[in-house]
This record gives sequence, structure tokens and C-alpha cells, in this order.
Amino acid sequence: MIKKFEKEAMFEGNPKWEQAIKREEKLYSPVYGDAPMRTEFDRDYTRVINCNAYRRLKHKTQVFFAPKNDHICTRIEHVNLVESISNTIANYLGLNTELTKAIAVVHDIGHSPFGHQGERILSEISEREYGEKFWHGENGLKFVDDLELLRDTAGLKRNLNLTYAVRDGILGHCGNPSISGQKPREKNINLKEFNYSNKYEPFTWEACAVKIADNISYLGRDLEDAREMNILNDRDLQTIDKAIENIKVNNTNIIGYLTGDLCKNSTVEEGLKFSKEAHEVMEKIRNFNNEKIYKNSKIQPTIRYFKVLMNEIFYTLKKEYNGTATVKNIRKMKRYYPFLAEEFSNWLETFSNSDGRENDKYVNKIVYDLNDIKNYCRAIINYMSGMTDQYIVRIYNEIISF
Repeated sequence: MIKKFEKEAMFEGNPKWEQAIKREEKLYSPVYGDAPMRTEFDRDYTRVINCNAYRRLKHKTQVFFAPKNDHICTRIEHVNLVESISNTIANYLGLNTELTKAIAVVHDIGHSPFGHQGERILSEISEREYGEKFWHGENGLKFVDDLELLRDTAGLKRNLNLTYAVRDGILGHCGNPSISGQKPREKNINLKEFNYSNKYEPFTWEACAVKIADNISYLGRDLEDAREMNILNDRDLQTIDKAIENIKVNNTNIIGYLTGDLCKNSTVEEGLKFSKEAHEVMEKIRNFNNEKIYKNSKIQPTIRYFKVLMNEIFYTLKKEYNGTATVKNIRKMKRYYPFLAEEFSNWLETFSNSDGRENDKYVNKIVYDLNDIKNYCRAIINYMSGMTDQYIVRIYNEIISF
């Protein structure tokens, strides 16, 4: 096996190494025996899979909302598929597989309930309320930097405090691979300025590998799930088979063909890239999925339902705004909405400068200044984005029920 990218891999000695492993704050360093048991990126991986936002991915939509079939892909299965494919690419090319593993499991941690449809609705609300688009990449960085807490060795809850390379990978995973090749950027940037998809290239080759693996992972799986859910029939699949001469279109062949083609055609000089033929195959399948699956009439009623549900929850919480006394107002809602009032008031108190906040109870920083209603609206959007499909439906049902 020729590891063509071995000299570019993100290991100690790489010119970008010190920046790649940099954390916003110093992280405690447990040592067992003579040396640490885990690398910096392995520590990131374990911190991610032990946080609540990662656990909730198992109940978040990938494409199909609330399937009763246990074998339909959910968001957590998707990130595991990306981990597998990016590991194959990185291992073959000689990149750091621990870094691809960490980026892969965290890359969608900022995704909303109801998949990309839910993301679009949250973006509509946030643009309307405070003039900013919602993007799950930027939201993912918000979660790992501010909103996801783990207990440290002293038992205190602190944010995930991930390395720069992994945080950058969250932001850099979005977008379709170019036929001209995917290369990392050279410059260190302030990641807070990376606020929309494809604004910058990823910082590492490993993040580039995850970005491409993300694109490979869902093409065939969405086809299989759509067939299982009777969104597609045999005639539909025969149509896409005829359109693509290279392979018989199924999940196994798509992953194998595209991953192999990428590994064969990638070079340090030209970047991670597909052959012209493979890139055309990817585009044909993506276009087919878009027309036959994502725009299918069976999905449209759920989109209308999501809009009503998410807007109603947002309005219910927004109308309780009262500056730093907002938490007190929300707690008064327990008479009508006991579950929502309890859960959201506790969460908001944890991350805001609300009246009566017991500062000695929290070591995490204040994220939302409640003196500004726009900050409060951001808090509602962030809170809703972290919900699972079942959780947000439960909240809505509580609001409309008597």
C-alpha cells in the first residue's frame, strides 16, 4: 500500500502541528504509568462520544422522519458511516486516522431535529428574528465550545474544549467536492469567522477526507432507505442503473467505487480528487436522489408540520422575554407547560446572566446576555437545535394539549 500523503499527515513534526492540537483552554492531563494513554485527537474522540449532544444523534432525522423501521438510517448512524469511510481513505493514503475519527463523529453535532428541513426552518426563524442564518456547522462549533458540558476530574462541568483541528473539521465538512480536487488551507484563522458553508477550506488533509467521506456516505444509503420506505420502486432504481454504466447502483458498490477511485486519483499536488468519470457518477446519483427522494411528495406534509411545530415553540418561549428576569417568567409557565418550563428554564439559567443565577454553582462561562432580546432569541434557536425529533414533538404536544 502506497501511503501517498504520509508526509502531509497531521502528526508531530508537521508544520501545522502545534496549531492543530491547540485548545482554547488547558485540558487536564491524566497520566497512567510513564506516559499518557491517549493522543490529543483520541482524547477529543472520547470527549465527543461521552457528551449528550452526540448521544442525541440516535434520535435525529437523517432523511426520513420518525421511521418505524429500525433499519432506516438516523443521524448517529450517518456519522458512524462517515467515520468508517474517512478511516479507509486516511489509512490508505497515510493520514492520521485518529484525527479523521474525531472529526467524523463530531461533524454533525450541531444538526437540528428533522434533518436539513429542520435546519432550513430554524434558519428562516433566525433570519426573521435577528438577521442571521442558522447553519449546523457553526452551530456545532457553538455546542462544543459553549453548550456541551462534561465533568472534569474535580467533578465540575466544563465545555468540551476540543483541539483546533477537530473544531475546524466541524466547520469544514460542508459542501460538495470539486472536480479540481480538495486541498487544505495553509493559514490559521479565527474559527468564529468561519460562519457559512465553504467560506474557507479545511485546515488539514484529514478534515478534507472527512468532507469527501460525508458526501460518499449518504448517496447509496439514502437510495436503500428510500427503497425500503417505498419512496422508490424497482423501476426508479432501473432508471438510475441505466444512467450509470460504471457500476450497479447500490450502497456497497457506490462506497467501494467512489472510495477506491478517490484513493487512486488523489495526489499531494492535485489534492483529494475523483476521476472525471467518478465525479460524474456522484453528480448523477446526487441529482437523482434530490429529485426522486428529497423532493418526493410523500415528504412534503412533514415539512409543513415541522414549520408549524418549530415556529409555535419559538413563539411560546419568545413571548416570555423579560430581560434578566426571563427565567423567572418561564418558570411561571409550569402551570400550563410543566415539562418545557422546567427544562428550558434550567438550561437557560446555566448559560445566561439571569437574575438569581447562583454563580458558584456553575464554572461555565455566560453565553447569553439576556439584556438583549436578540441574544435570547439565539438561545431559543440553539436550545431547539439540540432537541431530538421525539423531544421537540413532545414539547409541541404539551403546548397544544389541555
